[in-house]
Amino acid sequence: MLKVDTVHQYYGGSHILRGLNFEARLGEVTVVLGRNGVGKTTLLKSLMGLVPIKSGAIELDGQGVDKLKPYERVRLGMGYVPQGREIFGRLTVAENLQMGLASKPGSTPVPEQLFELFPVLKQMMHRRGGDLSGGQQQQLAIARALAAGPKLLILDEPTEGIQPSIIKDIGRAIRKLADEGLNGQKMAVVLVEQFYDFAAELADQYLVMERGEIIRQGRGDQMEADGVRQLMSI
Repeated sequence: MLKVDTVHQYYGGSHILRGLNFEARLGEVTVVLGRNGVGKTTLLKSLMGLVPIKSGAIELDGQGVDKLKPYERVRLGMGYVPQGREIFGRLTVAENLQMGLASKPGSTPVPEQLFELFPVLKQMMHRRGGDLSGGQQQQLAIARALAAGPKLLILDEPTEGIQPSIIKDIGRAIRKLADEGLNGQKMAVVLVEQFYDFAAELADQYLVMERGEIIRQGRGDQMEADGVRQLMSI
């Protein structure tokens, strides 16, 4: 579903992403791990077109997207949940979800499947986003990204600052989305995460980044044997 081919990215004179190569497949969760400052968030912003790449190629379902605007990538099937959630605090839950439908015709309804994934949102449709707890805001941010029915879901540290019970709910939702999507069609998921145990439980594939490069990658069930936990603690 997603193919990243020799992607380089710079901020000013700093070489941030250094020739990244990987694929994310339908029905799988690809986890991107690494310490702070290694380029994980920059990678996700590059995938979405929020920052330009210097060279290389990004393909979604066989189509080149690296020259497209972020909204064009969304229309083709990319969904993005940024670090820090970035919901609209003054808008209601319902209005936030409708913002996720901005690329669709005005009459498009919010998918009911979102409320099966996150039942609490159904109960709080008329509450302002800024009045929700951190965990509820994270569920809202994920639901907003899902509203347009993406084929690829990109999440940046969804467990950051979230209570353990909500982390488990989010983990179950991510697994279900990869396996079934919203309408029975599998979804590809790219997940940046610092919480090793959460990542290891979900990962079908893992990538470890260091200084803008992928220094180790493999199948999720081999993370412990491959010494990924030790890499994260160095």
